[in-house]
Amino acid sequence: MRTITGLDELEQAKGEELGVSDWHTITQSDIDAFADVTGDHQWIHVDPERAKDTPFGGTIAHGYFTLALGPRFSYDMFSLTGVAFGINYGLGKVRFPAPVPSGSRLRGHFKLLKYEPLDGGAQLTVEVTMEREGADKPVCVAESLARRYV
Repeated sequence: MRTITGLDELEQAKGEELGVSDWHTITQSDIDAFADVTGDHQWIHVDPERAKDTPFGGTIAHGYFTLALGPRFSYDMFSLTGVAFGINYGLGKVRFPAPVPSGSRLRGHFKLLKYEPLDGGAQLTVEVTMEREGADKPVCVAESLARRYV
């Protein structure tokens, strides 16, 4: 795990890959729990029997569930010390180029694209690329905007 100490060190990491997370298995129970929390029970996500007849051969995770794994993956690979707190500021581009079948293993790659100083902190643009083990295409590519304050 990489440790970045303070905003000055973080600024120096601009353009670098911050790290790669551990692999995480996406289970049907995870998908079902996400469906319950969001109210999105579309059958391609929660009906394994019906989903067998799709080109995916089974259920797939919600795109927003895949995106929501970003923080979990970031905690696996780096920590930022020397700041008081941080907030999510939003997202830039978000794409889901490939599906995430139930039972897939995913991991995240994080690259610091931009560092913009703010009063009392900085705004970061981090490219998050999530890959599925054994797949040719990523399952999610997003620009995450975050603010960190001292």
